[in-house]
Amino acid sequence: MKSFQAYQFALDLTPSQERALFSHAGAARVAYNWALARVRAIIDQRAAERTYGIAEVDLTPMLSWSLPALRKAWNQVKGHVAPWWTECSKEAFNTGLDAVARALKNWSASNTGKRAGQRVGFPRYKSRRRSVPSVRFTTGTIRVESDRKHVVLPRLGRLKTHESTRKLARRLDAGTLRILSATVRRTGGRWYVAFCVEGERGPQAPKRPSAVVGVDVGIRHLAVLSTGELEPDPQHLAAASRRIRRLARRMSRRCGPDRRTGQRPSNRWDRIRKRVARVHARVANLRLDGIHKLTTRLAREYGTVVVEDLHVAGMLRNRHLARHVADAGFGDLRRQLAYKTVWNGGRLVVADRWYPSSKTCSACGTVKAKLALSERTYTCENCGLVLDRDLNAARNLAALAAQSTTAGSGPVAGRGADRKTCHGGPSAVKRQPGIVTACKTGTVSSQGGAVDHAPYRQHEGNGISSALSQRPCRTITVRRCTPCPY
Repeated sequence: MKSFQAYQFALDLTPSQERALFSHAGAARVAYNWALARVRAIIDQRAAERTYGIAEVDLTPMLSWSLPALRKAWNQVKGHVAPWWTECSKEAFNTGLDAVARALKNWSASNTGKRAGQRVGFPRYKSRRRSVPSVRFTTGTIRVESDRKHVVLPRLGRLKTHESTRKLARRLDAGTLRILSATVRRTGGRWYVAFCVEGERGPQAPKRPSAVVGVDVGIRHLAVLSTGELEPDPQHLAAASRRIRRLARRMSRRCGPDRRTGQRPSNRWDRIRKRVARVHARVANLRLDGIHKLTTRLAREYGTVVVEDLHVAGMLRNRHLARHVADAGFGDLRRQLAYKTVWNGGRLVVADRWYPSSKTCSACGTVKAKLALSERTYTCENCGLVLDRDLNAARNLAALAAQSTTAGSGPVAGRGADRKTCHGGPSAVKRQPGIVTACKTGTVSSQGGAVDHAPYRQHEGNGISSALSQRPCRTITVRRCTPCPY
């Protein structure tokens, strides 16, 4: 199996090497701003010409947004725009032009409906003081030294790494990896180099291929497994909040920048700002390290991992829980499980966003109409089950794996109109692919009744479930008779 991976190492640079990196990052920013200004000027010119009644064929020719076209246009004017262009590698300018090409492509695809998700706005210019210095090398001499303490990059030469590169060097020496690019980036007051590599992965198998585990993420516990194991939430941001507040108070007493008057920040203010950035970088590294350890352990041990499709952006709108939700890193946990399960020969099942895992009884299948967030213990009124709310949800997620196929389709991945737990009355449920046409009808059990997780038997002729035809029900339109998740 071919896979792409990144290896990141911190760098220990000399002052001259750091100045060279800042110069390359500045060259990338100059090329980015020039290309964006060129494209924006042509777009504005064409819009103005349309107001004059000029035909489309007679408008100013549009500059292509592809990387080769932008690079060709840059080479024609770089002697005038950047007379110092010979002091930096050509990869620095290519970095800025490639960023513009990708940003404009995403903006155009979002406006035309070809790109899903949140609407992407028009790219903005990069500031010298607010942008993150970064440069990407794709050609030239890119290698890891045999002493495993240095790396070599074009025009920058031999750079010392803060940590050993043996993990990457071993696979490069064995010929199982090939370096595609190297990106140097400054984050949290330190420079890092990330090598993007391509390699072949041999067949892997988890320790327990037939085992299924449901993972319910939360704030009180980062993850609650269906096996009963609790993964505590370290809350790194909350632990560092006292130090961050103290540094913020000290920074507020210094002379900071003022955009209205053009006042530059003082050196003391800038020193405190760098200390705050280092604290936030440490919090991010601790959070990432904990999530990596958890996801690696789950992917290597269990053959099937079931998680929820959480709407994290909506959860962040809750001003009481937004900071704790952001500190937990729900999105990163699912992202890492997605590729680590593939690497280890397992599979990841993502439960539908509106699947009532917390409201469903893991013993009898009864679904509650309401379950307040403050109720941390689930009590079933039908069978009398008393269980921790998160553990009950994790067990429901684990049981959901039997209803999904290996491709991830089935009841888990369905999409529908109204997916919330309804209180009564007609409501559409998730639609599943099948052979039954849209004009067929089916029935589901009344609200609050036990859910049969086995597929309904389709009655000949009208598609009415014969097993539930005598019970109070409501008629809905579906494509295939499937168990109602409510």
